[in-house]
Amino acid sequence: MEKRQLGNSELYVSKMGLGCMSLGENPDKAQHIIEAALEEGINYFDTADLYDFGENEKIVGKALQSVREDVIIATKAGNRWNDAKDNWHWDPSKEYIKEAAKNSLKRLGTDYIDLFQLHGGTNEDPADETIEAFEELKQEGIIRYYGISSIRQNVIKRFTESSNLVSVMMQYSLLDRRPEELFPLLKEKNVSVVTRGPIAKGLLSDRMLEKASEKIKENGYLDYSYQELEEVLSSIHGKLASERSMNEIALQYILSHEEVSAVVPGASSARQVQENAKAVKSEPLAQEEIQVLKELTKQNVYEQHRI
Repeated sequence: MEKRQLGNSELYVSKMGLGCMSLGENPDKAQHIIEAALEEGINYFDTADLYDFGENEKIVGKALQSVREDVIIATKAGNRWNDAKDNWHWDPSKEYIKEAAKNSLKRLGTDYIDLFQLHGGTNEDPADETIEAFEELKQEGIIRYYGISSIRQNVIKRFTESSNLVSVMMQYSLLDRRPEELFPLLKEKNVSVVTRGPIAKGLLSDRMLEKASEKIKENGYLDYSYQELEEVLSSIHGKLASERSMNEIALQYILSHEEVSAVVPGASSARQVQENAKAVKSEPLAQEEIQVLKELTKQNVYEQHRI
């Protein structure tokens, strides 16, 4: 599978990664899914200390132990579980970020974390303190590089201006094109985009509206009403899906942007990994196809978190 450079780092990530949140808590099942990913040429695995109270990191680390030097492990921190583990609060302090990194390192069973990400961010954060923590973790050899996982425009701008981050993870799909507004800035700063939610809760899969939840049927998705979803999905399917699957269209649209280093769908089965990998390895969209998709979908923008 083709690899793309992550920002200005020495990391070259497969253009499809594996979002590990959906692996579940069965180590054997998770191992099977991860092995399927490795067979497809995937080298980028994304987890977080929040997932299953850190158990996800343990499962991912153990499954990748034998190929550790050949893979890129990304994890996240900032959401801090309370002692009862029934809720968490946001803590981007230097002290906690450094503590979280060291705890993740132990759970992953590795000597270093390739990409350590802030799992969110707000206007009120002591960003300078957080960045200081990241830089010290680099100097200590605990992490190789750092990024943020955030859709907040003002947080992203602050980090691109004041830090050495190499990536920003954002929710991005044909139905959520909000990140495109930030692409020029990220390209200028040589910061890569890593994307999650590429098939928009299943709406952009081949099953389309069969995957719509009751909430989506009632309220729509982002700024699409349910009726608009019916119309746009039908139009995409009608114009492009005779030659391609909807999954292929969805993933290839994201990868058509040079700012994107990797699309990171989750998977709860080996088959899902294989289907997504097949879509990613297919023929890239032609410019005409990209233009049709842009005309059919909304250029939504972030309404909140603006400076």
